[in-house]
Amino acid sequence: MRAENMQAGGQRIESDLRQPVITAERILLRPVEAGDAELVARHANDRRIAQMTCAIPFPLSLEAAREYVARAQEEDRVEDVWVIDGTPGGAEAFLGVISLRYLGRDQSEVGYWVAPTFWNRGYASEALRALLEANPHDNRSVVASVFQDNPASARVLTGTGFVCLGEAEAFSLARGEHVPTWTYLKTLKGDG
Repeated sequence: MRAENMQAGGQRIESDLRQPVITAERILLRPVEAGDAELVARHANDRRIAQMTCAIPFPLSLEAAREYVARAQEEDRVEDVWVIDGTPGGAEAFLGVISLRYLGRDQSEVGYWVAPTFWNRGYASEALRALLEANPHDNRSVVASVFQDNPASARVLTGTGFVCLGEAEAFSLARGEHVPTWTYLKTLKGDG
């Protein structure tokens, strides 16, 4: 069953569905908790992370991280956010985050980041595969976009079966400018 948190036109609608905990071999994806705000602030307050996202400002204050976590816990949230927790594989309890924003028409947009300390260990790919397999929004397809100067995230997407649809651009808060992007699509069921 899908958690439809946003109607066409961007209006929020309430949902009583809870985010599932999603397990994988070395990680689990768990809903973000209030205590995660300090870790979000610590890890996302890195220029290398912030500049590869649209929504993370740089610098990122603890207050802004707390607001992000609070929004992620609201009943009428527009995005489901999970912490990538590495404890099942003996790693840290907070490796990064992955999120799904429901767009409508059986489609969501995925976003993710992993703290630089944990780069090049396959955590983003494992988290994305687990999220796609669980398909908590019951999507037919998932979209994603990455900045063109972020080939590592592009490899994560193509390595999990996403197909590049083309180029666009998006505004980055941390950079304060529009940045060229690649847009990707992954069909999960049906004709997408």
